[in-house]
Amino acid sequence: MASPAPQRRFQNPALFICDIQEKFRSAIFEFDKVVLTTSKMLRACAALQIPVYVTTQNRARLGDTVAELQAQLQEGGGRLVRANTDKTRFSMWIPAVTSQLAETETKKKSEIVIVGIEAHICVTQTALDALAAGYSVYVLADGVSSCNRDEVGVALARLRAAGAVVTTSESWIYECLGDAAAAEFKTIVGLVKETGRDTKAALEGLLSPRI
Repeated sequence: MASPAPQRRFQNPALFICDIQEKFRSAIFEFDKVVLTTSKMLRACAALQIPVYVTTQNRARLGDTVAELQAQLQEGGGRLVRANTDKTRFSMWIPAVTSQLAETETKKKSEIVIVGIEAHICVTQTALDALAAGYSVYVLADGVSSCNRDEVGVALARLRAAGAVVTTSESWIYECLGDAAAAEFKTIVGLVKETGRDTKAALEGLLSPRI
């Protein structure tokens, strides 16, 4: 009997990128590490064909998504971007996003993974709204930050208590894939190896010693 085809652990994942904008570059603790992790996640999403949802907060005043991520969003990953919208509400849980999210769903709601800023404001409110709507929510500890470093640990503890899973980018990517027999496995292994230094820098900058 033939072996069953490999199944991903996550059947309907989605990446939320929250407000990683130019004006925050000098204000957010370890901002460059958030960008590194988000870039890796975009590459993983391209390999795994995972839809991406992007927001900016008051773009006219705070600027667009940072240039290095814009390049990825406009190139190969552009076909995966389901929403790229500006907002005034702190939460990403707005009709421009949720309407597109609903279109990707059949019997199972999306497993939402969140990166961005600020951890204790927009990321927290997005996660809480998604949890309240019945979604599985993952927050990447190596992909979120705030202006004040100490806010981040408090926010992550609150989100854990609310039911979100706090994890890391590499852990989430492999959990999403779920099986070394998957066709995308070699691509993901290559990505993880290629971004190894960036991953280490993000972990050391954003997690140690608060998590």
